[in-house]
Amino acid sequence: MPEAAQSEDLRERPVGELLKQLSEQTSTLVSKELELAKAELAEKGKKAGLGAGMFGAAGLFGLSAFGALTACLIALLGTAVDLWLAALIVAVVYAAIAGVLALRGRAEVKSAVPPKPEQAIESSKEDVQWAKEQAKSART
Repeated sequence: MPEAAQSEDLRERPVGELLKQLSEQTSTLVSKELELAKAELAEKGKKAGLGAGMFGAAGLFGLSAFGALTACLIALLGTAVDLWLAALIVAVVYAAIAGVLALRGRAEVKSAVPPKPEQAIESSKEDVQWAKEQAKSART
């Protein structure tokens, strides 16, 4: 019943007043939607920051584990040869691995260069030629 009374009340109001009310309600709605979007982005940003921090910590601990493994390898080789030679052997092996990874990575990057969009270039050239012909025929 109240909806019917409200509907009749709206019919009696001038159009200008109704448009003003619509404008106000629309701007309020947009404002509230923007506030909601900001709140959602802030929440997601906090979660992303926390995840990035955890990845950073994982990297730090992984690097520490790699250092400990390196020390273990040097100590193990140190039982068979002098300690300085064991450290040199581990360093040379790591350098060789780094070199191979760098060469493979370079090859992957080179192969990932995007190809030229030859079909699009050819189509554009045809369009330019067509436009020139149209302009030429329009002059004559």
